[in-house]
Amino acid sequence: MQYRSTSPKETQELARCLGELAPPGTLLVLDGPLGAGKTSFVQGLAKGLGIEGVVNSPTFTLVKEYSGRLPLFHFDLYRLEEAEELWELGFEEYLRAGGVCALEWGERAIKLLPPEYMHIHLDYDGETQRVIHFLPVGEKHSLLAKELKRHVNTGN
Repeated sequence: MQYRSTSPKETQELARCLGELAPPGTLLVLDGPLGAGKTSFVQGLAKGLGIEGVVNSPTFTLVKEYSGRLPLFHFDLYRLEEAEELWELGFEEYLRAGGVCALEWGERAIKLLPPEYMHIHLDYDGETQRVIHFLPVGEKHSLLAKELKRHVNTGN
């Protein structure tokens, strides 16, 4: 699935829809170049989960937790030197907590991830536009992608 966004607001709106639909245990792997909109996407996701307040990238803390309809565990793996460091952060416990895990720069730990997740690739399409690819891995996340597509196409 692929979407085009012409602004950070549109990117956040798409992610908000995903947050409204996300079931417990959703794992999102976000990748793309610097400035492509990964943090903006997570901010919209947080709104869809009913999280109020400021959501920013956990660049130095590596993970931030937010409370909403489901908890959001926001990881930034940019500073990881080795994928295995993710386990030192208690990643397994976050996965079992029944919330939504969003991993910016998640491709850095792809070999350690469970067999079900949604890979979201954000990329530039000119100066102001972005192309956002959703690549579900596993049945649960495939169903989520279909529901998102239906939700976005019907404007709900």
